[in-house]
Amino acid sequence: VQLQASGGGLVQIGGSLRLSCVTSARTTSNNGMGWFRQTPGKEREFVGTISWNGGNIYYSDSVKGRFIISRDRTKGTVYLQMNNLKPEDTAVYYCASERSSWATTRMSDYVYWGQGTQVTVSS
Repeated sequence: VQLQASGGGLVQIGGSLRLSCVTSARTTSNNGMGWFRQTPGKEREFVGTISWNGGNIYYSDSVKGRFIISRDRTKGTVYLQMNNLKPEDTAVYYCASERSSWATTRMSDYVYWGQGTQVTVSS
C-alpha cells in the first residue's frame, strides 16, 4: 500500500491550504485514515482522523475549528482542509492508514505512511 501526500506549500498567516492523500489500494477505502505532523526536533503529533465512512472524525485541540478532514472513498483520497493557518502549523504533514476501520488518535495504530508534504506559514 502506498500513500502519496501533496498540496503543501508556503502560505501567509490566516491563509488556507488543502492537503490530499491518495492511496494505491482499494482496501484502504475501508480503513481509518489520519493526518499527523512533525517539526524538526519534535515528535510527530496527531492532527486529525476519519473513520472508513466518515462517520467519526476527531481533531487535536490545536487545530479544532480550523482544519477539516474528509475523504472520497471512490477516489481513494483523504483531504485535510487547513484554514486560518498560524506559524505554529508549520510542519511536515503525513497521512497514514490504519488496519482497522475506525478513527483513532494513536499513532501506533497506523501501519502505512505517506512521505510527507511541507507546510510553511509565514508572515
